[in-house]
Amino acid sequence: MKTESVIEPKSTLQPRSVEGRFRNAKTAILVFAYAVFFLLPWVRWERAVGPDQAILFDIPGRRYYMFDLVMHAQDIFWLTALLFLAAVLLFFVTTLFGRVFCGYFCFQTLWTDAFRFFEKFIQGDRVARLRLDKQPWNAEKLLKKGLTHLSWLMLALWTGISFALYWGDAFELTTAFFTGTAPSAMYGTAIILMTTTYLTAGWAKEYVCLHMCPYSRFQSVMFDQDTIIVSYDMNRGEGSAGRVKPIKEMRDQQVRQSAGHGDCVDCGLCVQVCPTGVDIRKGLQIGCIHCALCIDACDGIMDKQGWKRGLIRYTSEHGLEGKKTQILKLRTVGYGLATLLATVYLVWSIGSSKLLEATAVQIRSPLFVQLSDGRIQNSFEVKVNNKAMEAARYQLVLDNFPGAELDLGQFSDIQLKPDTSIRILAKVRYNKLPGDTQKNREFQFRLTPLEGKVKEAVIIPSHFITP
Repeated sequence: MKTESVIEPKSTLQPRSVEGRFRNAKTAILVFAYAVFFLLPWVRWERAVGPDQAILFDIPGRRYYMFDLVMHAQDIFWLTALLFLAAVLLFFVTTLFGRVFCGYFCFQTLWTDAFRFFEKFIQGDRVARLRLDKQPWNAEKLLKKGLTHLSWLMLALWTGISFALYWGDAFELTTAFFTGTAPSAMYGTAIILMTTTYLTAGWAKEYVCLHMCPYSRFQSVMFDQDTIIVSYDMNRGEGSAGRVKPIKEMRDQQVRQSAGHGDCVDCGLCVQVCPTGVDIRKGLQIGCIHCALCIDACDGIMDKQGWKRGLIRYTSEHGLEGKKTQILKLRTVGYGLATLLATVYLVWSIGSSKLLEATAVQIRSPLFVQLSDGRIQNSFEVKVNNKAMEAARYQLVLDNFPGAELDLGQFSDIQLKPDTSIRILAKVRYNKLPGDTQKNREFQFRLTPLEGKVKEAVIIPSHFITP
């Protein structure tokens, strides 16, 4: 397969609109992604304690709420697992279908599509926009260009505001933002995201994909001859004599084939609809994001000509050569297993997370104290974290330490409100018998639930130090 690695400088593209199954799929994904991003902060979710917002990342409270799932700071490894899962899933999909993530799910693609929708709505389709760009500045051009950029700025601003709403109450923050009483961090976040969104999706557009995105640079190491990508059937399209326009004597397919010409009518629509300006007929190129809009354009031309679709299609290099595409390869199976294992681990870890956590840290200044009655005392800081969304009561006792006494001060038992924690000073006293030379004695704290959702006791290993 012919490849092209050098991107020639060119002016900002004006892609042509196209209709078809892949365009419909891109639009559906865009609408779904926008609905999720812009509407989720406004979804209410009733909880026994905590905010009534479905998705909320409460940094001051070190709580992260996702519907019924409440993540604490110590659950940060879930984020690590999620990032690893996203990476291997991306690699897995790329080995199978190339850069489909770029064409359908990338933020740059989604926002650029939305910006171009506003541009088309205000200025018209490709021909009208090109004509507008060439004409001198007048009232019409100033109005259309001004409205276009105003719509871009409004969408970019709402993008920044919507992102900030995930970090606080959406209703309160929105009111505070427009009344000038919001935290400075929200204004800074909104302005930064508005600026970057406006510049990348409105001005840079395809240049982000061509020159700024690192993913396009290392994609080549993930492709092989069995990777299913957007491909142009060179043999069918070019024939032995090259492509030719469907002039009067070349409209019949059999006549064209007998003359050695292929099915490509050289209309250029595949290039005009490409959001990055790629001519797929030149082979695989670094700028191709596999959005398949060129397939929609070419299929439309084939339908008009009454010819078979698929001149441009999703296939592999082996498929173009008439060979069988091998999907199950060592690399594909490896990425697939890694994706599956990461998913299973993440689900298991979240599902098996404990609602009651407890730790005991020995106070080492001093390590021990000898009381007036001869007993040895060690002090511990016991932290109990009730992660359940209901109140609970616990009892803390010593386990596997005969003869020792536990002093919790004013606490006969431990009562905790929902999703709260407490630190308790625990003093352990022990009368060391004559002849006992053991300096470190292993024992356990046992935290037993008395009331609440948690039923199983928590064992906290520790050790007692003597002179």
